[in-house]
Amino acid sequence: MHEFGLCEGIIEAVRRRASGRRVARVKVRVGTMHRVDEKSFKQAFSWAAGETEAENAFLDLVVTSARAVCRACKAETESADRIITCPNCGAFELDLVQGEEIILESIEYEAASGESK
Repeated sequence: MHEFGLCEGIIEAVRRRASGRRVARVKVRVGTMHRVDEKSFKQAFSWAAGETEAENAFLDLVVTSARAVCRACKAETESADRIITCPNCGAFELDLVQGEEIILESIEYEAASGESK
């Protein structure tokens, strides 16, 4: 499961930014081309976050669709799956403009002791 490798990198980035503060929620955007399984990704995140500032943090996972532009006819297409050919002209020469990203979008921290949420 490649989800574990992805989540290890995400947790490493979260820990650098958290600097010891407890993390309540993490939002991650992943492109559909990474083929992540949501259940496996959340399990991997929980495993990678264990005994870190992000232990027990809620993961908000957003999977983005693939988007490509055809080099031949310039048509833009979007899909929740891989895009192999242009649905407009059938060409194979496509430029992928979205769908391969992994973005740590936000981190929410727990309220410090004595603070109200």
